Amino acid sequence: MEKEKTEGLSRASFQCIDAIEISLFIEKEGLFFYESAGKKIQNPQVREMFSRLADEEREHIQSLQEKSRYLQPAIAGGNRPKEHLTRFISEELKGKIFPAMNASQDIDSDKQALELGIESEQRSIEMLQSLLEKEKKLDVKVIFSHLLVEEKKHLLMLQDLKTKL
Repeated sequence: MEKEKTEGLSRASFQCIDAIEISLFIEKEGLFFYESAGKKIQNPQVREMFSRLADEEREHIQSLQEKSRYLQPAIAGGNRPKEHLTRFISEELKGKIFPAMNASQDIDSDKQALELGIESEQRSIEMLQSLLEKEKKLDVKVIFSHLLVEEKKHLLMLQDLKTKL
């Protein structure tokens, strides 16, 4: 029964504003991860990379928020239910892409921090590819595709740095 519910969540089509909200959620989790992990890193190159990625996440968040504000007048009268989106985020995304970072979570090494970043970007890419495969609406696909390109770029940056260390 639980599996059917999850499959139903991921099969249902999203609206453009939903795609923005999903992308915002992923970017905010990424920002929190890169900022939190960055404080625990010793190697200046790795610390600089995490700082750069956090800055990029901030830029993506700002851009997505602007798109959301632009769409608000168009959807203001719709008063559409958000339970589908809320459940999807809660069941499919929360804590499943980027690790939940808190004060008690230890990062034992800079290498481990890099690995966590790489694994998180890979999970984000897999989720976005899955959403793209199931999505029919072009405007929604464009939003997921844009984020997918950015996540692939982050993955390559992290993998490149890992090979240099």
